[in-house]
Parts: sequence; structure tokens; C-alpha cells
Amino acid sequence: MQTVHVGVYDTLADWETGYATAHIRRDLWQQRPGTFRIVTVGRTREPITTMGGVRIVPDIALDELDPADSAMLILAGSETWESGELDDFGRKAAEFLAAGTPVAAICGATAGMARQGLFDTRPHTSAVLPYLQMQEGYAGGEHYVEADAVTGGDLISAGPTEPIAFAREILQRLDVYTPKVLEAWFRLYKQSDATAFEVLMTA
Repeated sequence: MQTVHVGVYDTLADWETGYATAHIRRDLWQQRPGTFRIVTVGRTREPITTMGGVRIVPDIALDELDPADSAMLILAGSETWESGELDDFGRKAAEFLAAGTPVAAICGATAGMARQGLFDTRPHTSAVLPYLQMQEGYAGGEHYVEADAVTGGDLISAGPTEPIAFAREILQRLDVYTPKVLEAWFRLYKQSDATAFEVLMTA
């Protein structure tokens, strides 16, 4: 079984990873049911409280996380990325990418990626370009893409209003669904296209 790690920290933006984690863990429509599990990663093993007030006890601490043991690291936004408080997660993301293990960052987590220089040579997106330009050390403006979500090599990025597109890129990178099923999945959840459900029911 492969492990997908999800960073958890105080003021985590609950909505940003829900589509991805639920459908990674849910066997329905998958090409290889039972392939993935979700493991949460905190700075320590102490409980955290999300923006929505949900209390989460991390499965492991950040210093226990090894890219060799992971299929992907997913990082959501929070109210503390901009201050640099979560830069240790940014450094861990750099370690993952250096090892060839994918990382997915959305919303405030893209600020952390920018400060580590992880967008300097990769196509990427975020809320808006000026948001990243405010981050010390960011030099990737020429690679910024106006899109709902972007996969630049092993690094996926998205803005705060695009959790479904973010999940689409994650599910594609992990090869969770066939291309036909993934396209139908996106049409169903993003566009409320009822005809897509017929495709999913035959998967």
C-alpha cells in the first residue's frame, strides 16, 4: 500500500484538501482499489485545530517524514504560511522534490513553495501572481500560469478557490482513475454535470 501524506497545522483550510483525500482513500471508481492510504503529518504529534474548528491528532511528526516512504505530500493553506511559521513544511517539500517525490500545494502553501524557490523553474499558479511576488526569494514570475491548477513536473499548485481542480491534478498524478473516469469525475464535481455520473457508474 502506498502512503499519501497530508500536512496538518493550526488554522488549516479544511475545504482545500477534502476532495483529494476523500477520493484517494475511497476505492469507488479507482483503477487499483486499496492502493492508497492517508497519513497526517504535524510539526509535532500534538493536536491541531483547523480553521473550521476540527481537532486533528497527527499520525506522525514532520521530523519522522521521509520522502522514500511517501507517494506524495499534500499541503493546504492556513493563516500562518505568510508569516513563515510553516517554512519547515516548505523545506520538507524541497526535500521531497529533490528525492523525486511529488508535492501538491494550494493557497497559502504556495507562498511556502515560493519562498523555497520551488517555483523558480517550474510552471505554477496560486491565488494571483502579486501574492507570490510578495514572498521573499520568489523569482518564478515568468513561469506563472493563469489556470485553476497546474502540474509543473513533480509540483502541483492551485489557488484557494480551486479544491476540485487541485484534486483533479493530484488524482491524475497518482494515476488513481483512468483518464475517462477522471474527466467524468471533474465534470460531476466541478460542473454538476449529471451525465458524468453515468460514466462513473460503468467504471
